[in-house]
Amino acid sequence: MSAGTSGTEEAAGVLRAGGLVAFPTETVYGLGANAEDPIAVARVFEVKGRPPSHPLIVHLGSADQLDDWAEDVPGAARLLAERFWPGPLTLVLRRGRRVPLEATGGLETVALRVPGHPVALALLSAFGGGVAAPSANRFGSVSPTTASHVRSELGDAVDLVLDGGPCEVGVESTIVDATADVPGVLRPGGVTREDLEAALGFPPAVHSTSRVRVPGQHPSHYAPRARVILVDPDKVVVEAELEQALGHRVGVLLPASFRGTPVNAHAVVQVPASMAGYARGLYGFLRELDQQGCDLIIASLPVETGLGLAIANRLHRAAGPRPAE
Repeated sequence: MSAGTSGTEEAAGVLRAGGLVAFPTETVYGLGANAEDPIAVARVFEVKGRPPSHPLIVHLGSADQLDDWAEDVPGAARLLAERFWPGPLTLVLRRGRRVPLEATGGLETVALRVPGHPVALALLSAFGGGVAAPSANRFGSVSPTTASHVRSELGDAVDLVLDGGPCEVGVESTIVDATADVPGVLRPGGVTREDLEAALGFPPAVHSTSRVRVPGQHPSHYAPRARVILVDPDKVVVEAELEQALGHRVGVLLPASFRGTPVNAHAVVQVPASMAGYARGLYGFLRELDQQGCDLIIASLPVETGLGLAIANRLHRAAGPRPAE
């Protein structure tokens, strides 16, 4: 459904009735339910095949709602909300009373954000409450950045899909633990570590593990059907051609430095030179290589500064341990 006024009003009605709505954010498309309806929230987990212990992010329409959904909000969290909301930043805070444990994976913390997409904000305004929404895909697989990605993966399991066009950022929000004495990054994303340092006045630590469960920490996540192998940038072409010669249908995420280099592989995607362009296209590239029938994807990690850190995080997770077939 197009995301005009009538579309967002209908979507808000679906949420009030306990239904599921897929909607665009600036990061990826979310699969939303009324955050205060435990039955609707449980359906999100069921549709995704997501373990109920994995918390959801609750999306709000305004930073003014922060104290309605969280308790004992520290000054650093308010500073970050003022600086980056609406936008691709999620804050982990102490759970407010109106947040059911079903939405937090049983934790006494809640992940909150105000998305920076006009369609998402219009939906949240029309609905009036919080919307619990992970990415609108099967658990562990590639996140959707267009409405067609949602429809192809979840089909009729979603009551309504709002089409707001391609997502502008393309990787999920940065998650910051604001319950700790010193805020730290639990998941790199659309707000960079450098942006956070400029706001906080110190460089936040980036944690590979944490005492707080958050989305995207599963060992294998953001993964295409094809197996992903990470190699040094200067070995991408050699490794791809070797695996192709061994009988694999190889897909290649070819770094910008190799632009124009012929590669003997099943499919080649040229990676943009800018990290913003790479992040925006990453999940689409992985889906494209799946659709072209690749069984192996060769990629290298970008320099882990700016959005490169978020891209590297997603590629590491995509290359993580895969379930036995």
